[in-house]
Amino acid sequence: MSEPYDAKATLHHYLRAIRENLIWKLDGLSEREARLPRTATGNNFLGLLKHCLNVEAGYFGTTFGREFPTPGELVPDDAFDGDPQADWYARADETKDGLIDLYRRVGAFADETIETLPLDAPGRVPWWQPGRQDVTLHHVIVHVCVDLARHAGHADVMREQHDAAIGLGRDNRNVPEGYDWPAYVSKLSALADRFE
Repeated sequence: MSEPYDAKATLHHYLRAIRENLIWKLDGLSEREARLPRTATGNNFLGLLKHCLNVEAGYFGTTFGREFPTPGELVPDDAFDGDPQADWYARADETKDGLIDLYRRVGAFADETIETLPLDAPGRVPWWQPGRQDVTLHHVIVHVCVDLARHAGHADVMREQHDAAIGLGRDNRNVPEGYDWPAYVSKLSALADRFE
């Protein structure tokens, strides 16, 4: 007989996996490589990580009446008054290893919220529009998983462009091994060119 389905454990498992995959995308990158803008809007690996750790700290902290133990390490709300992108890049005094460590501590803090509260625990997201601020833990876990997965996809593409390191995770690349990627790209380009 199979174990009963545990919705909270399942959601928590996927959140942790997304978090670890975001961190994994920084493996082997120098400080410069981790900070270097990769898109026209400045997306970079450390910025994605810093944004995501602040997202988790807020949604699994403030939303449920909890404060991260060292709030001075997070981007304060008033920082966005002067720079709406304040959580999308690492400052000169922040390091790759320091932000990874902070994300791991934020992750443990978020995990405590998830482990302590039932899925139907009420919360309030003060930065959402009035009338939509009341949530449950279930709602927040799904929301954060979707948000982080979107950014993990950004990191996937940026890392592939940087050094062709692709895959779902450290232990599960989820792509064919030994595949002739240049031939595949040529095939797709030829198909696209038929529609000029």
